Amino acid sequence: MKKVALITGITGQDGSYLSELLLSKGYEVHGIVRRVALENETRRLWRLRKILDDITLHPGSVDSYARLFNIFQKVKPDEVYHLSAQSYVGYSFEDEFSTLNTNINGTHYMLSSAKEFIDKNIRFYFAASSEMFGKVHETPQNENTVFHPRSSYGISKVTGYYLTKNYREAYKLHASNGILFNHESPRRGFEFVTRKISSSAARIKKGLQKKLKLGNIKSMRDWGHAKDYVEAMWMMLQQNKPGDYVIGSGNKYSVEDFAKKAFEHVGLNYKDYIVLDKNLIRPAEVDVLIADSSKAKKVLKWEPKISFDDLVIDMVEHDLKNVDQI
Repeated sequence: MKKVALITGITGQDGSYLSELLLSKGYEVHGIVRRVALENETRRLWRLRKILDDITLHPGSVDSYARLFNIFQKVKPDEVYHLSAQSYVGYSFEDEFSTLNTNINGTHYMLSSAKEFIDKNIRFYFAASSEMFGKVHETPQNENTVFHPRSSYGISKVTGYYLTKNYREAYKLHASNGILFNHESPRRGFEFVTRKISSSAARIKKGLQKKLKLGNIKSMRDWGHAKDYVEAMWMMLQQNKPGDYVIGSGNKYSVEDFAKKAFEHVGLNYKDYIVLDKNLIRPAEVDVLIADSSKAKKVLKWEPKISFDDLVIDMVEHDLKNVDQI
Protein backbone atom coordinates (compact mmCIF):
# COMPACT_ATOMS: atom_id res chain seq x y z
CA MET A 1 0.00 0.00 0.00
CA LYS A 2 1.31 3.43 -0.97
CA LYS A 3 2.42 5.86 1.71
CA VAL A 4 0.54 9.16 1.62
CA ALA A 5 2.36 12.47 2.01
CA LEU A 6 0.86 15.91 2.57
CA ILE A 7 3.02 18.95 1.77
CA THR A 8 2.46 22.62 2.53
CA GLY A 9 4.53 24.99 0.41
CA ILE A 10 4.40 22.44 -2.40
CA THR A 11 4.58 25.17 -5.08
CA GLY A 12 7.94 26.42 -3.78
CA GLN A 13 11.48 25.32 -4.45
CA ASP A 14 11.66 22.71 -1.68
CA GLY A 15 8.08 21.52 -2.13
CA SER A 16 8.57 20.78 -5.81
CA TYR A 17 11.83 18.87 -5.32
CA LEU A 18 10.37 16.97 -2.36
CA SER A 19 7.30 16.03 -4.42
CA GLU A 20 9.52 14.60 -7.16
CA LEU A 21 11.55 12.65 -4.62
CA LEU A 22 8.47 11.18 -2.94
CA LEU A 23 6.89 10.25 -6.27
CA SER A 24 10.09 8.43 -7.21
CA LYS A 25 9.73 6.43 -3.99
CA GLY A 26 6.16 5.43 -4.79
CA TYR A 27 4.29 7.86 -2.55
CA GLU A 28 0.84 9.31 -3.13
CA VAL A 29 1.55 13.05 -2.94
CA HIS A 30 -0.91 15.75 -1.86
CA GLY A 31 -0.28 19.46 -1.52
CA ILE A 32 -2.07 22.43 0.02
CA VAL A 33 -2.12 25.54 -2.17
CA ARG A 34 -3.88 28.87 -2.08
CA ARG A 35 -6.87 28.98 -4.42
CA VAL A 36 -5.26 31.83 -6.36
CA ALA A 37 -2.48 29.42 -7.40
CA LEU A 38 -5.00 27.07 -9.00
CA GLU A 39 -6.45 29.99 -10.92
CA ASN A 40 -3.07 30.92 -12.41
CA GLU A 41 -1.16 27.70 -13.05
CA THR A 42 1.32 29.19 -15.51
CA ARG A 43 2.63 31.76 -13.05
CA ARG A 44 2.22 30.01 -9.70
CA LEU A 45 2.61 26.30 -10.43
CA TRP A 46 5.55 26.43 -12.85
CA ARG A 47 7.80 24.40 -10.57
CA LEU A 48 5.25 21.56 -10.58
CA ARG A 49 4.56 21.63 -14.31
CA LYS A 50 6.11 18.21 -15.02
CA ILE A 51 4.31 16.41 -12.20
CA LEU A 52 0.90 18.13 -12.02
CA ASP A 53 -0.85 15.03 -13.33
CA ASP A 54 0.82 12.86 -10.67
CA ILE A 55 -0.08 14.86 -7.55
CA THR A 56 -3.31 16.07 -5.91
CA LEU A 57 -3.64 19.72 -4.93
CA HIS A 58 -6.11 20.96 -2.32
CA PRO A 59 -7.13 24.62 -2.12
CA GLY A 60 -6.55 25.97 1.35
CA SER A 61 -4.46 28.16 3.59
CA VAL A 62 -2.37 27.45 6.67
CA ASP A 63 -4.15 30.45 8.22
CA SER A 64 -7.38 28.42 8.48
CA TYR A 65 -7.39 25.63 11.07
CA ALA A 66 -10.83 24.44 10.00
CA ARG A 67 -9.75 24.01 6.39
CA LEU A 68 -6.49 22.29 7.36
CA PHE A 69 -8.31 19.82 9.60
CA ASN A 70 -10.75 19.09 6.78
CA ILE A 71 -7.85 18.33 4.41
CA PHE A 72 -6.18 16.07 6.99
CA GLN A 73 -9.42 14.11 7.38
CA LYS A 74 -9.75 13.73 3.63
CA VAL A 75 -6.13 12.85 2.82
CA LYS A 76 -5.25 10.81 5.96
CA PRO A 77 -1.51 11.35 5.48
CA ASP A 78 1.22 9.07 6.80
CA GLU A 79 3.77 11.89 6.56
CA VAL A 80 3.32 15.66 6.73
CA TYR A 81 5.95 18.11 5.50
CA HIS A 82 5.24 21.65 6.67
CA LEU A 83 7.32 23.85 4.37
CA SER A 84 4.92 26.74 3.89
CA ALA A 85 6.05 30.12 5.26
CA GLN A 86 6.72 33.74 4.46
CA SER A 87 10.33 32.77 3.82
CA TYR A 88 12.04 35.89 2.49
CA VAL A 89 14.04 37.40 5.37
CA GLY A 90 14.26 40.85 3.80
CA TYR A 91 10.49 41.13 3.49
CA SER A 92 10.04 40.14 7.13
CA PHE A 93 11.49 43.53 8.11
CA GLU A 94 8.86 45.27 5.98
CA ASP A 95 5.89 43.27 7.26
CA GLU A 96 6.62 41.74 10.65
CA PHE A 97 2.95 41.18 11.45
CA SER A 98 2.06 38.91 8.53
CA THR A 99 5.38 37.06 8.83
CA LEU A 100 4.79 36.25 12.49
CA ASN A 101 1.08 35.53 12.05
CA THR A 102 1.44 33.21 9.05
CA ASN A 103 4.56 31.39 10.18
CA ILE A 104 3.62 30.87 13.82
CA ASN A 105 -0.14 30.29 13.59
CA GLY A 106 0.23 28.20 10.43
CA THR A 107 2.68 25.87 12.18
CA HIS A 108 0.46 25.65 15.26
CA TYR A 109 -2.60 24.79 13.16
CA MET A 110 -0.68 22.13 11.23
CA LEU A 111 0.62 20.51 14.42
CA SER A 112 -2.81 20.61 16.04
CA SER A 113 -4.34 18.93 12.98
CA ALA A 114 -1.61 16.27 12.94
CA LYS A 115 -2.14 15.57 16.66
CA GLU A 116 -5.63 14.27 15.92
CA PHE A 117 -4.07 11.47 13.85
CA ILE A 118 -1.40 10.29 16.32
CA ASP A 119 -3.14 6.93 16.62
CA LYS A 120 -2.48 6.50 12.87
CA ASN A 121 1.27 6.88 13.52
CA ILE A 122 1.41 10.12 11.53
CA ARG A 123 4.84 11.71 11.15
CA PHE A 124 5.49 15.45 10.96
CA TYR A 125 8.37 17.51 9.57
CA PHE A 126 8.85 21.21 10.32
CA ALA A 127 11.10 23.35 8.13
CA ALA A 128 13.15 25.26 10.66
CA SER A 129 15.99 27.52 9.52
CA SER A 130 19.61 28.49 10.11
CA GLU A 131 18.29 32.06 10.52
CA MET A 132 17.30 30.97 14.04
CA PHE A 133 20.98 31.17 15.00
CA GLY A 134 21.22 34.79 13.81
CA LYS A 135 23.93 36.50 15.84
CA VAL A 136 25.83 33.28 16.31
CA HIS A 137 27.20 32.25 19.69
CA GLU A 138 29.56 29.66 18.21
CA THR A 139 30.85 28.56 14.81
CA PRO A 140 29.95 26.16 13.31
CA GLN A 141 26.36 25.78 14.55
CA ASN A 142 24.88 22.45 15.66
CA GLU A 143 21.71 21.20 17.36
CA ASN A 144 22.88 22.52 20.75
CA THR A 145 23.84 26.03 19.63
CA VAL A 146 21.91 28.85 21.31
CA PHE A 147 19.38 30.66 19.11
CA HIS A 148 19.68 34.43 18.66
CA PRO A 149 17.42 35.36 15.71
CA ARG A 150 17.90 38.76 14.05
CA SER A 151 14.61 39.08 12.13
CA SER A 152 10.92 38.41 12.63
CA TYR A 153 11.38 35.53 10.18
CA GLY A 154 14.04 33.99 12.41
CA ILE A 155 11.86 34.58 15.49
CA SER A 156 8.89 32.88 13.80
CA LYS A 157 11.05 29.86 12.99
CA VAL A 158 12.33 29.59 16.57
CA THR A 159 8.70 29.59 17.73
CA GLY A 160 7.79 26.91 15.18
CA TYR A 161 10.79 24.86 16.29
CA TYR A 162 9.68 24.91 19.93
CA LEU A 163 6.04 24.27 19.03
CA THR A 164 7.14 21.18 17.12
CA LYS A 165 9.34 20.05 19.99
CA ASN A 166 6.50 20.63 22.45
CA TYR A 167 4.05 18.51 20.44
CA ARG A 168 6.68 15.78 20.33
CA GLU A 169 7.19 15.84 24.10
CA ALA A 170 3.64 16.57 25.24
CA TYR A 171 1.64 14.44 22.81
CA LYS A 172 4.25 11.90 21.64
CA LEU A 173 3.83 13.10 18.06
CA HIS A 174 6.57 11.84 15.73
CA ALA A 175 7.64 15.41 14.92
CA SER A 176 11.08 16.43 13.67
CA ASN A 177 12.75 19.79 13.06
CA GLY A 178 15.03 20.23 10.07
CA ILE A 179 17.36 23.18 10.71
CA LEU A 180 18.31 23.67 7.08
CA PHE A 181 21.05 26.06 6.09
CA ASN A 182 20.85 28.02 2.83
CA HIS A 183 19.88 25.76 -0.03
CA GLU A 184 19.39 27.04 -3.56
CA SER A 185 18.58 25.86 -7.07
CA PRO A 186 17.27 27.08 -10.44
CA ARG A 187 13.83 27.02 -8.77
CA ARG A 188 14.79 29.62 -6.18
CA GLY A 189 12.62 32.75 -6.12
CA PHE A 190 14.04 35.86 -7.77
CA GLU A 191 13.84 37.83 -4.51
CA PHE A 192 16.64 35.71 -3.02
CA VAL A 193 20.18 37.00 -3.50
CA THR A 194 21.52 33.83 -5.13
CA ARG A 195 18.86 33.83 -7.86
CA LYS A 196 19.23 37.58 -8.21
CA ILE A 197 22.92 37.00 -8.94
CA SER A 198 22.54 34.03 -11.30
CA SER A 199 19.74 35.68 -13.32
CA SER A 200 21.59 39.00 -13.49
CA ALA A 201 24.79 37.31 -14.69
CA ALA A 202 22.77 35.67 -17.48
CA ARG A 203 20.96 38.88 -18.41
CA ILE A 204 24.16 40.96 -18.40
CA LYS A 205 25.90 38.37 -20.57
CA LYS A 206 23.03 38.59 -23.07
CA GLY A 207 23.06 42.40 -23.03
CA LEU A 208 19.67 42.68 -21.31
CA GLN A 209 20.95 44.29 -18.09
CA LYS A 210 23.85 46.59 -17.25
CA LYS A 211 24.40 46.45 -13.48
CA LEU A 212 23.55 44.35 -10.42
CA LYS A 213 22.73 46.04 -7.11
CA LEU A 214 23.68 44.14 -3.96
CA GLY A 215 23.80 44.93 -0.24
CA ASN A 216 26.24 43.23 2.13
CA ILE A 217 28.43 41.09 -0.12
CA LYS A 218 30.67 40.04 2.79
CA SER A 219 27.94 37.95 4.48
CA MET A 220 29.09 34.34 4.79
CA ARG A 221 26.70 31.46 4.24
CA ASP A 222 26.73 27.67 4.06
CA TRP A 223 25.15 27.01 0.66
CA GLY A 224 23.92 23.71 -0.75
CA HIS A 225 21.55 22.42 -3.42
CA ALA A 226 17.86 22.00 -2.54
CA LYS A 227 17.79 18.56 -4.19
CA ASP A 228 20.17 17.25 -1.53
CA TYR A 229 18.33 18.92 1.33
CA VAL A 230 14.84 17.58 0.61
CA GLU A 231 16.33 14.09 0.81
CA ALA A 232 17.36 14.89 4.39
CA MET A 233 13.75 15.90 5.17
CA TRP A 234 12.51 12.52 4.00
CA MET A 235 15.23 10.67 5.92
CA MET A 236 14.16 12.32 9.19
CA LEU A 237 10.66 10.88 8.91
CA GLN A 238 12.01 7.38 8.24
CA GLN A 239 13.68 7.21 11.66
CA ASN A 240 12.11 5.21 14.49
CA LYS A 241 12.54 8.19 16.80
CA PRO A 242 11.87 11.84 15.88
CA GLY A 243 14.57 14.43 16.42
CA ASP A 244 16.14 17.73 15.43
CA TYR A 245 18.82 17.90 12.76
CA VAL A 246 21.13 20.58 11.39
CA ILE A 247 21.51 20.18 7.63
CA GLY A 248 24.29 21.92 5.72
CA SER A 249 27.53 21.41 3.82
CA GLY A 250 29.94 22.65 6.49
CA ASN A 251 31.54 25.03 3.97
CA LYS A 252 31.19 28.81 3.97
CA TYR A 253 31.21 31.23 1.06
CA SER A 254 30.42 34.93 0.88
CA VAL A 255 27.82 36.59 -1.32
CA GLU A 256 30.82 38.02 -3.16
CA ASP A 257 32.16 34.48 -3.75
CA PHE A 258 28.81 33.49 -5.23
CA ALA A 259 28.83 36.51 -7.54
CA LYS A 260 32.43 35.91 -8.59
CA LYS A 261 31.71 32.29 -9.55
CA ALA A 262 28.49 33.17 -11.39
CA PHE A 263 30.07 35.89 -13.49
CA GLU A 264 33.21 33.82 -14.11
CA HIS A 265 31.00 31.12 -15.62
CA VAL A 266 29.75 33.55 -18.27
CA GLY A 267 33.24 34.95 -18.89
CA LEU A 268 32.80 38.24 -17.02
CA ASN A 269 34.46 39.98 -14.06
CA TYR A 270 31.85 40.59 -11.37
CA LYS A 271 33.64 43.74 -10.19
CA ASP A 272 32.71 45.48 -13.43
CA TYR A 273 28.97 45.05 -12.86
CA ILE A 274 28.16 45.04 -9.15
CA VAL A 275 26.93 48.22 -7.48
CA LEU A 276 26.75 48.28 -3.68
CA ASP A 277 23.47 49.69 -2.38
CA LYS A 278 23.17 50.51 1.33
CA ASN A 279 19.38 50.35 1.04
CA LEU A 280 19.66 46.59 0.52
CA ILE A 281 21.45 46.00 3.84
CA ARG A 282 19.21 44.50 6.54
CA PRO A 283 18.52 46.51 9.72
CA ALA A 284 20.02 43.62 11.73
CA GLU A 285 22.50 41.67 9.65
CA VAL A 286 23.51 38.03 10.09
CA ASP A 287 27.20 37.85 9.27
CA VAL A 288 28.22 34.18 9.35
CA LEU A 289 26.25 30.92 9.25
CA ILE A 290 27.98 27.56 8.88
CA ALA A 291 26.58 24.13 9.71
CA ASP A 292 27.91 21.27 11.77
CA SER A 293 25.87 18.37 10.38
CA SER A 294 27.69 15.64 12.29
CA LYS A 295 24.45 14.29 13.78
CA ALA A 296 22.71 14.05 10.39
CA LYS A 297 25.72 12.31 8.90
CA LYS A 298 25.88 9.82 11.76
CA VAL A 299 22.17 9.11 12.33
CA LEU A 300 20.60 9.73 8.93
CA LYS A 301 23.66 8.76 6.88
CA TRP A 302 23.03 11.99 4.95
CA GLU A 303 25.73 13.69 2.91
CA PRO A 304 25.41 16.58 0.43
CA LYS A 305 26.25 15.46 -3.10
CA ILE A 306 26.30 18.72 -5.08
CA SER A 307 29.23 21.11 -4.53
CA PHE A 308 29.05 24.89 -4.23
CA ASP A 309 30.64 25.37 -7.67
CA ASP A 310 28.21 22.94 -9.31
CA LEU A 311 25.28 24.65 -7.58
CA VAL A 312 26.24 28.08 -8.95
CA ILE A 313 26.84 26.68 -12.44
CA ASP A 314 23.49 24.85 -12.39
CA MET A 315 21.66 28.08 -11.57
CA VAL A 316 23.53 30.22 -14.11
CA GLU A 317 23.13 27.65 -16.89
CA HIS A 318 19.39 27.44 -16.27
CA ASP A 319 19.07 31.23 -16.37
CA LEU A 320 21.12 31.48 -19.57
CA LYS A 321 18.78 29.02 -21.28
CA ASN A 322 15.67 30.80 -20.01
CA VAL A 323 16.91 34.39 -20.12
CA ASP A 324 13.91 35.59 -22.14
CA GLN A 325 11.60 34.56 -19.30
CA ILE A 326 13.45 36.22 -16.41
